[in-house]
Amino acid sequence: MAQPDSKKIFFENLSGAGKAIAVLTSGGDAQGMNAAVRAVVRMGLYVGAKVYFIHEGYQGMVDGGDNIKEASWESVSSMLQVGGTVIGSARCKEFRTHEGRLKAAHNLVQRGITNLCVIGGDGSLTGANLFREEWSGLLGELVEQGLIEPDAIQKYSALHIVGMVGSIDNDFCGTDMTIGTDSALHRIIEVVDAIMTTAQSHQRTFVLEVMGRHCGYLALVSALACGADWVLIPEMPPEDGWEDKMCQKLSANRAGMKRLNIIIVAEGAIDRNNKPITTDYIKNLVVKCLGFDTRVTILGHVQRGGTPSAFDRILASRMGVEAVLALLETTANTPACVVSLCGNQSVRLPLMECVQMTQEVQKAMDEKRFEDAVKLRGRSFENNLKTYKLLAHRKPESELPTSSFNVAVLNVGAPAAGMNAAVRSAVRVGISEGHKMFAVSDGFEGFSKGQIKEIKWADVGGWTGQGGSLLGTKRTLPAKHVDKIAEQMRKHNINALLIVGGFEAFESLLQLYEARATYEEFCIPMCMLPATISNNVPGTDLSIGADTALNAIVETCDRIKQSASGTKRRVFIIETMGGYCGYLASVGGLAAGADAAYIYEEPFDIRDLQANVEHLTEKMKTSIQRGLVLRNENCNENYTTDFIYQLYSEEGKGVFDSRKNVLGHMQQGGAPSPFDRNFGTKISAKAMQWVTKKLVETFRQGRVFANSEDSCCLLGMRRRALVFQPVVQLKDETDFVHRIPKEQWWLKLRPLMKILAKYKTSYDVSDSGQLEHVVRNRPKESDASVAM
Repeated sequence: MAQPDSKKIFFENLSGAGKAIAVLTSGGDAQGMNAAVRAVVRMGLYVGAKVYFIHEGYQGMVDGGDNIKEASWESVSSMLQVGGTVIGSARCKEFRTHEGRLKAAHNLVQRGITNLCVIGGDGSLTGANLFREEWSGLLGELVEQGLIEPDAIQKYSALHIVGMVGSIDNDFCGTDMTIGTDSALHRIIEVVDAIMTTAQSHQRTFVLEVMGRHCGYLALVSALACGADWVLIPEMPPEDGWEDKMCQKLSANRAGMKRLNIIIVAEGAIDRNNKPITTDYIKNLVVKCLGFDTRVTILGHVQRGGTPSAFDRILASRMGVEAVLALLETTANTPACVVSLCGNQSVRLPLMECVQMTQEVQKAMDEKRFEDAVKLRGRSFENNLKTYKLLAHRKPESELPTSSFNVAVLNVGAPAAGMNAAVRSAVRVGISEGHKMFAVSDGFEGFSKGQIKEIKWADVGGWTGQGGSLLGTKRTLPAKHVDKIAEQMRKHNINALLIVGGFEAFESLLQLYEARATYEEFCIPMCMLPATISNNVPGTDLSIGADTALNAIVETCDRIKQSASGTKRRVFIIETMGGYCGYLASVGGLAAGADAAYIYEEPFDIRDLQANVEHLTEKMKTSIQRGLVLRNENCNENYTTDFIYQLYSEEGKGVFDSRKNVLGHMQQGGAPSPFDRNFGTKISAKAMQWVTKKLVETFRQGRVFANSEDSCCLLGMRRRALVFQPVVQLKDETDFVHRIPKEQWWLKLRPLMKILAKYKTSYDVSDSGQLEHVVRNRPKESDASVAM
């Protein structure tokens, strides 16, 4: 990251003048494809290229005519929040034939198009690559047939291709998340949450079928996110005799006060003999064995529908911009590539390597090498599976390791969605590691008053889907009550602490670390998980709760924008939370298609405000009728939301009128998004395993004693890995006055928002991808799989 300025590459030096780029969506649709199309079109126009839509996928390319249209800036306005694909997608038999591809080549050459951006699944991308390999041969044939001039062969000698994977199944190797996966999870989780309330009322068992013919990702992650009792996926068929095991588990859960059971089945679920396992088979089994009232729900195409989630819009926008950069940089001999995300970073991977690896998974499944299939799916998939097994299946007491350690869990700071998922995960992993788990109510204030009690496996059932903090949380820091807290730690013999919270949790850990000198009680392993909607904790790129808040902001912005459709020209000024941290305003702005986002980290003055107003005035002269401006609550003490609103109202007189909205606490509430449930669950499980390791290491002469820096850590996600960082070492990275990290990765996403809103800006692309290779299962340390 810290490269000398001379090495920085700014994309102003990359020009698209004289180039023509075409964008198409192919194969099954996925939410977020439109965001990708919009980003490709606007970025292409921004660098001076011509951009074309190809309607109806490859079919449109073969048919030509009106299916290939030049795109303008306005033509992609307000498509960001629309699900599916606006330019249409079709499965095309003709493109699979040589004649079909010949027609397609002719249609492209006529318009001078030699750059293709393909958004689709592995089939679509394989087709594109074949087309690229045949290109010069096809042009030769066209010359022979007299359809194009001979000099066209030189002029259009190579076809450049960049792929983006749009598929709700997340079945493409080499990418952590494909476009549409997160939105499909949103649909599934909404349904499961709704089904749980009716199942609860009648004590029913529900069997849910989710999509995924060859890939169990959706089933696995939704099972993890809602704490399902049983999950069946094609990559990991159950052992023979699973039927009895499943029924035992269901009845044991009922006996343990649970009024409902949820079983999630991927549509491609199979047993060890590759025989399909259907929802009806499971239903009849449960009825026959247990006599439970059982219902089947098949989600079907609901999962493909609806608006894209915030995550998918940002993912697609980032990838769309990256795809145009990749096209500008390709030469005749670079292989076709796929742009994707690894952890939190854009990467470029050779298209065919990814496709081959994806096909190997299927081959492994056909040959019943199921362990290999899971490994080939990548670390993220493997991790999800391990975590699910750890949390869903309770081992009998006799099989648990015995430890004499007591571990306490508490929430500190403001509530954030996903805190409960983290606590549930910690409690269950702790119990399966043999520890006694204690829950502390109301943060350090409750700790000092002795609000501590043992918490058991069943006590945290159904916690993943609950918003806020069920343990109760307070902003109180421990320094005030440090002697009382030490006394309670002694009284309950607490050997390790796990704190889930925001910036206050970080400050608390620093205080407890300082207190080690005076109180031996704090010489124990202590770990913190960042959970705050503001995403302002040092040492981590993402915090639990931020994704849920982002979705709340984006959903509201969509509604607010829609309220203006059909009325006169209107600009909305919207205030977001976040303290001094501009994460929600900036990333929310990118996902909602804002024209500007004012934040504390990027100082602005009256001239900038003036420029923004003029920019909006220009925009309103086109067919676009509305503007959206986000303002972080603390971006500037004098330019308040009211001030900005009044300024826009005055300056926009006669062109547009203005409205303002303060979003407030709706950003903190609500059921956690699938991402936050999973992120919370996974980092919490990892943290408990670290706690166990530290307890064993620091146990000497009958007691735990840990006073080194590395026994007091924050677990955060850094670029591609989950890392434990001593809190003391994070002190220098922190601005304590404004409660933000000194360096924040998301600031480099701000130019994207400006470019997509038609501002000229400088954009540092030195960080963007060199071509990498698909790595087979990375070694343990770099765990990029947090993304989901």
